[in-house]
Amino acid sequence: MKKKTEEDGWRAFLECCLRVKTVNDLDDFYGVFLTQSEREEVSRRYLIVRELLKGEKSQREMARDLEVSIANISRGSNVLKITGDRLKKFLEE
Repeated sequence: MKKKTEEDGWRAFLECCLRVKTVNDLDDFYGVFLTQSEREEVSRRYLIVRELLKGEKSQREMARDLEVSIANISRGSNVLKITGDRLKKFLEE
């Protein structure tokens, strides 16, 4: 179980994210909290989820095209299986 302070910090971070108004400001904001490597990882995860939601390619094709492992694709696929319809619809837009 997470410590209360960790949960409080996460919720406060999310509230802060909601206050950012532009893509450029959000880019600057995340630059404070994420390393370049972490930003690249988030980018890869986003691209994996986007491709999985499109459903146009096999996992092997996605792995090849995105230059990621099959395990990364499978992990994204497993998360989407337990993701609610409302969030999936939001992500598809």
